[in-house]
Amino acid sequence: MNIVLMGLPGAGKGTQADRIVEKYDIPHISTGDMFRAAIKGGTKLGLEAKSFMDKGALVPDEVTIGIVRERLSAADCEEGFLLDGFPRTVPQAEALESLLADLGKRIEHVVNIQVEQDELVKRLTGRRICKVCGTAYHLVFNPPQKDGVCDKDGGELYQREDDNPETVTNRLEVNIKQTQPLLDFYENKGVLKNINGQQDIQKVFADIDALLKGDRG
Repeated sequence: MNIVLMGLPGAGKGTQADRIVEKYDIPHISTGDMFRAAIKGGTKLGLEAKSFMDKGALVPDEVTIGIVRERLSAADCEEGFLLDGFPRTVPQAEALESLLADLGKRIEHVVNIQVEQDELVKRLTGRRICKVCGTAYHLVFNPPQKDGVCDKDGGELYQREDDNPETVTNRLEVNIKQTQPLLDFYENKGVLKNINGQQDIQKVFADIDALLKGDRG
């Protein structure tokens, strides 16, 4: 079962990815993990990627695609995989289709976890961190017992600059603009499935599970 998992920041993609790979026993493959493994392994493509990363530059598509090809050719991907964070653009999606065709595979599901922008802003701006010990809280999902005070050491809780509403909203709008062409691409291919991410975490996974089980008949 070959899956691409999509969702905006705050949609709960990481939580659902963990549950999918556990239930279906397939590897969770993220771009960062692939790069780190290729660099650690000293592969030609890994070293090439590192040369760009060391300069703070984006790794070119041809290098990224090469690393993806190597990873998806590995033995643990025989029964399927979950791609997370790749592809990010339509050219990358087209290149992925081509390399998978070479491997005799195809993307069977693109699971997109949908959450309204207002809800995402609420989720992403609710984080608070203790100035003393660094413990993270969330005003909605994991609030401290006393407002503004760490449960562990009484330290003051603060909001990181990049968690403020204006920054979060801008970040989401950029993501939405970048992601929409990719969603359209997969919708036209007939493999895009939207999942309501504003439900309870268990219900979100139940919906994803029902979708994937349906594929298995």
